[in-house]
Amino acid sequence: MKFLSLMLGLFWSVTATATVLADGHIGVTQMTIASLERGRNLSVTIWYPATEGGQEILLAESKLFEGTRAFRDAPIAGGRYPLIVVSHGSGGRIEDLGWIASHLAEAGFIVAGPNHPGTTSRDSTPADTPKLWERTNDLSEVVSALTAAGQWSGSIVKERVGVLGFSLGGAAAMELSGARANLEAYARYCDTYKTMSDCIWYAGGKGYVNGEAVSTEVVDLRKIDKVRFEQSNLDPRIKSAVLIDPALAQAYDVESLKKIGIPTHFINLGRVGGVPVAVAAQKLSELTPNSELINVNDAVHFSFLANCRSGGPQLLKSIGETDALCDDGGGRSRTDIHAELGEIIAEAFARTLKDVR
Repeated sequence: MKFLSLMLGLFWSVTATATVLADGHIGVTQMTIASLERGRNLSVTIWYPATEGGQEILLAESKLFEGTRAFRDAPIAGGRYPLIVVSHGSGGRIEDLGWIASHLAEAGFIVAGPNHPGTTSRDSTPADTPKLWERTNDLSEVVSALTAAGQWSGSIVKERVGVLGFSLGGAAAMELSGARANLEAYARYCDTYKTMSDCIWYAGGKGYVNGEAVSTEVVDLRKIDKVRFEQSNLDPRIKSAVLIDPALAQAYDVESLKKIGIPTHFINLGRVGGVPVAVAAQKLSELTPNSELINVNDAVHFSFLANCRSGGPQLLKSIGETDALCDDGGGRSRTDIHAELGEIIAEAFARTLKDVR
């Protein structure tokens, strides 16, 4: 599992106004929903098929990343659509996945995701990271909020809900689908693979709380709440899952994988045999019924991030960032990789969450 650098928080900025018309009319809106589990509100972004109207914006444009064009608060197009909830990677944020969310909205889905407190840019600590039960609850609360009577319920086919997760978000999506993690197995993984980025992260150093840098202590994985870590977070409303480089790949209970009852689509970013053990999904796919695994060649973990702007690598170098956030491991552009991923993901959901109008 490759944790997004905390330095990313330095580059993200507010939404900018676009100057060029978008190719498709994709609506975007942001809302807050109450989380009983966390005792606070969740910030949620929603992308959807739209009709003309709304303010054209570049969502999440920054000094490092390109933004994604959409129309803020545009009227939703008539009809009813499957819902896909999305979980971002550790240290990331949901707005930065606008490139795939917009692609799915254009394909006829409503797409929604929260920023997960404690593992979101400028609000991320090692101690919060393994609390997957909080992430899964965030996603379930988004489903509940959007399918209950209200603004969105009439446009959503509530019997057709999918989940898309990347990295730590992939782990959350795994658990919503029925996988259960084993705490001792996860601890042994970090005993064995100390140089994996998640294990380095748990070794402590620096995190962020309320946008401020803080010093953090070592996280002893064996002292995590075992009952909560190993509990079932299955949400039976989820009917299909797409899992991009899912974290905790070495730590899932085998019997729980064998009992997953929905279609699961694993995607690893990199060639067969070249994916880090932290997120390698071949064994997971072999154990999970009704699953498939696709490897995207000439890609790396960071390829799922937004496109970098011109000069991005130089910017990273100038501030001493060691993670190659703008490199993709081969001769293909990130735009090309995104195009392939977009088609794979949209096709998987179309196959398993057939549209009902």
